[in-house]
Amino acid sequence: MKSSNKIVVALKGVIVNEGRVLIVQRAKEDKIGGGTWECVGGKIEFGEELESSLLREIKEEVGLSVTVEKLLYATTFKTDPTRQVVILTYLCSSDSSNAILSKEHSSFKWATKEQLRLLLSPEIITDFEKNNVFSIEVLN
Repeated sequence: MKSSNKIVVALKGVIVNEGRVLIVQRAKEDKIGGGTWECVGGKIEFGEELESSLLREIKEEVGLSVTVEKLLYATTFKTDPTRQVVILTYLCSSDSSNAILSKEHSSFKWATKEQLRLLLSPEIITDFEKNNVFSIEVLN
């Protein structure tokens, strides 16, 4: 039997408010990355536009309305031999810091650059460094 390969496209937002970036902690019981910190976002649904998909995911996960500023970078990796994930990461801005979490996440933090380096996974930090995310002007 032939195994079928799968590609998943996800969108992430580096959401900035007053020089800090919103990160969320995955629920501990989550099978993939439980307890780890990440930027807000999720998978695109068939037929959705990229930016409207990101806006929907952000609204669902943290209850914020944001402005999508620009695409920061794209990356890809395999989660297993037959599943590849493509992530498009966008710079977003928010006038509000009042996040309301969905059940997917257990905590949130408006993090400084130093806190991002401590809390995000080494893979995300490498992507941020490679794509100059830490040097974005709106981050204090």
